[in-house]
Parts: sequence; structure tokens; C-alpha cells
Amino acid sequence: MSSGPTTKSVRVDKWLWAVRVYKTRTAATNACSTGRVLINEELAKPATKITVDDVVSARKGDLLYVYRLVEPIEKRVGAPRAAECYEDLSPPRAPTSDVRLTPPGGARERGAGRPTKRDRRQLDRLRGRNKQ
Repeated sequence: MSSGPTTKSVRVDKWLWAVRVYKTRTAATNACSTGRVLINEELAKPATKITVDDVVSARKGDLLYVYRLVEPIEKRVGAPRAAECYEDLSPPRAPTSDVRLTPPGGARERGAGRPTKRDRRQLDRLRGRNKQ
């Protein structure tokens, strides 16, 4: 094997760490050991070798990442360089809404100042903290 960053095959846990799917190599190894990583739809052990055109699926929390290996690398590289080493086949994620959640009990106008004693009592009644 060459000592450079590019080889013909690489361990799946090293590759997942190198292309920044997992923050640490230990996290990548644990994901493989617990069955959250598949290679070509088969369970992968941490030491399983992957080569060009293999499809790697990794589950992180409730997100699924699916990548086709373009270049096997062993060393961690910068994010732009890491993105060149795979083709993203992940399913589209649900769009996140930018709507801010209204705090419980309503919202106050910006710049309206602190609530008065009367406002505070009304908010307490609305929130179910009625002390009467």
C-alpha cells in the first residue's frame, strides 16, 4: 500500500471519518459495529474494505446518508476536498420551516416594554397559573 492519502481500497470506518460523516473515528467504528452502516445494502463491520463505486449508507440519529464512493481516502481532509470523494445519493430531507414558535401564552409586540401587572395576571390565567 502507498503511504499517500489515496489508495485503491480503504476501511469503511476510516473513510466515513475522513469524509466527515462522523466527527471521530471512534464514532464511525461504533456506527459500523451497531449496524448503522451498510455497504451495497449489506451490514458492514468497521474493517470492511470499500472501493470505488461502492454505495455506503450511514444512519446518524434520524438522518440517512447515502454516498457512492468516488475516491477512497484514509486521511481526514478539508470539507471541500472531502465532498469531491463521494457522490451524495441521500434522500431529500423535509424542508425546515423558518416560522418562529410563539412562546406559550402569546407574544408581545417588539418594543412594547415589560408587561404591566394587569398583563402579567392575564398571562398567568392564560398559562393556567391562576393563583386565585
